[in-house]
Amino acid sequence: MTLLPALRGFGADRADAVTVAGGTLSSEALLGCVTAVADRIRGAVAVAVDGTPTLETVVGMLGAVHAGVPLVPLPPDADECERGRILRQSGATVLLGRNRSGTHRLPTVPVDLRERSSTPHPEPAPGTDAVILYTGGAGGPSRGVRISRRAIAADLDLLADAWRWNEEDVVVQGAPLFRAYGLVVGLLGALRVGSRFVHLDRNAAAGPVGTMYLGLPEQWAKIALNARWARSLSAARILISADAPLACAVAERLRLLTSHTPVQAYGTTETLIALTGRADDPTVAGAVGTPLPGVETRVLDREARPVPADGESVGELSICGPTLFSGYVEGGRGHAAGHWHATGDLATVAADGSYRIIGRRGLDVLHCRGRRMHAGQIEEALLSHPGVREAAVVGTPHDALGEQVTAYVVAEGLTAQVLIDHVGRYLSAGQRPRRVHFVDELPRSALGRIRKSLLIAAG
Repeated sequence: MTLLPALRGFGADRADAVTVAGGTLSSEALLGCVTAVADRIRGAVAVAVDGTPTLETVVGMLGAVHAGVPLVPLPPDADECERGRILRQSGATVLLGRNRSGTHRLPTVPVDLRERSSTPHPEPAPGTDAVILYTGGAGGPSRGVRISRRAIAADLDLLADAWRWNEEDVVVQGAPLFRAYGLVVGLLGALRVGSRFVHLDRNAAAGPVGTMYLGLPEQWAKIALNARWARSLSAARILISADAPLACAVAERLRLLTSHTPVQAYGTTETLIALTGRADDPTVAGAVGTPLPGVETRVLDREARPVPADGESVGELSICGPTLFSGYVEGGRGHAAGHWHATGDLATVAADGSYRIIGRRGLDVLHCRGRRMHAGQIEEALLSHPGVREAAVVGTPHDALGEQVTAYVVAEGLTAQVLIDHVGRYLSAGQRPRRVHFVDELPRSALGRIRKSLLIAAG
């Protein structure tokens, strides 16, 4: 099995095969640079690469995959304690690129885009680890997830079929290169299919021309508020959102501005993308589509019973299939025949087999007067107000209610009462926030997840 045919000399030589931070490499130059890196790290136990989006980062990451050495992307925003923990746990023995902090004693191998090599590297066995990715860390310490070359190949082939992805596409993506969505689906996916790859800067005010756009929900929300940018995407073939639920209001704005209904997809670090809408059937707003072929799913209530497929009953989603991880770096079973992975995400399933993700078990469920409420529904209502850029809802202690609905909002020119009344127009009186905090930004983990545990603690 050849994981990345573009790094084995297959496919057309493109002058703009990879574009990152304004720099471009042709197919031939990319292969030479990647092979030069692979020469220098062959035989390493695992290789760490800082996830800052640069051409050197991309070449270093691909060099590790090409050499068959497990790749450990480091979140650029992680502090020294977190970076040190990832390096120790993952067993990384080499740091590719510049040692940004200078505090870690790993041997450092620079990435020089002027170096070229044509050394042949054998294709590693399908079951070997390709990457070690760390989970989002929204509810606690992130965990290192071992993902095999076989699982990556299976997922990318299924996605290529679902999204009609081919070598003529130009993939423009803004997801971080240290997360599964940006690294595996975006970068490795483009090199497996043979399409061009463009990494979009997170602070970009406009986007380059492409046929496929892969974005995070917060990126799509930003684009939806920029009518000129959004309208420029009308020439695209497909818009894809993953990594978190996309607000229905954002999806509707995008549809009106671009004439495209965004395809939504769902997966965790452990499962990769496992459910998605298809290019010819993007699914209704708020739904994340159906399982990919060969992927099995089940939604179980608190008594471990399957919930009815009525689109309303909520349970925890579990997944089994060829895209699952191999295990955690600190131990624990990964995928084996018949093994199910409990995602920790709450979901509903409709009669047509489409799924809707409600939120995380524990963090996204509020208990008010003995009633369970889902934070995602309230966040959805808040985000439907055009003045709200981001919103997070948590349950905070209340003497009489048990928990009260507390909202943290990034917005300008609004008052708490305006937003409380706005939510009341869509949801029940009990779901209206009792407290609204306006903040400049929401707290996030080093891997980009909203830290709701910090919001709960802040009250």
